[in-house]
Amino acid sequence: MDLFEKIRRYESMHIVFWLIKDSCWMMEFKTLGAIMIAPTLLLAVYLVIKTIGTRDFYLNMAIFFWITANSFWMIMEFFNDDMYRHYAAIPFGLGFVFVILFYVTAGKAKEIHHID
Repeated sequence: MDLFEKIRRYESMHIVFWLIKDSCWMMEFKTLGAIMIAPTLLLAVYLVIKTIGTRDFYLNMAIFFWITANSFWMIMEFFNDDMYRHYAAIPFGLGFVFVILFYVTAGKAKEIHHID
């Protein structure tokens, strides 16, 4: 299995964790929702590390910041009367920066051709 296939497998698993976390948020399963932050963010970090030096790195960083913002917002709603939710704008903004970098660097980043 090449690195591209391995990364796609982890991305698929990552989406499942993300959906569970957000479903817990919607159904107000506070403890499980908070627990699901860890595997969701850990897989996001793994994908960031594995795509360093590729164009996908920028999108994976954007996703990492999106999940960070989303998780912070969820925790604020669950456990802090939603008082500090507006601070989620910081990681959301950083996510936008990485999306912009993704498009600015089009064609400049090398692609993955081997397994590390």
